[in-house]
Amino acid sequence: MRIAALLAVLSLGPTWQAQQKNAPQNHGDHQHEIEKRGDQAMGFSQAKTTHHFRLFKDGGSIEVEVDDPKDTASRQQIREHLEHIAKMFSAGNFESPMFTHGTTPPGVPTMMHLRDQIEYSFAETEKGAKVRIKTPNGQATDAAHAFLLFQIVAHQTGDSPDISEETQGK
Repeated sequence: MRIAALLAVLSLGPTWQAQQKNAPQNHGDHQHEIEKRGDQAMGFSQAKTTHHFRLFKDGGSIEVEVDDPKDTASRQQIREHLEHIAKMFSAGNFESPMFTHGTTPPGVPTMMHLRDQIEYSFAETEKGAKVRIKTPNGQATDAAHAFLLFQIVAHQTGDSPDISEETQGK
């Protein structure tokens, strides 16, 4: 079940890319809309920041950093947003990513249903902040992985889809 769920999400990448080749102006419009809604939902410029989504055996992480270490205003906005996201996700509220993407990302319904079995912890980083998603529940882990894989594709981060052990500083 886990592998099938992850393969289904990963398959979105090639399908999505093939659709974009048939309508290149739509891709630019779609990406622009994600960035525009992201700026609004997150309270900081997507153009001045970098997102990373990491998959770990027990969940994963959402990490956002400023591109310019001197951009203290954006760094503070990132920290405020991700602290808020950790609280919202803990309460089963995923309105922010649903607004940003204009759809319900894969994994969200399960993450909402199993919210009491998933821990969302906030931490500041040198250039921003992160939300660590952690769960001992296999179904919740699959849902978190599907959600994070969707984010990797949608935000075009280039992050690895591989599931790894959490390492120091991640």
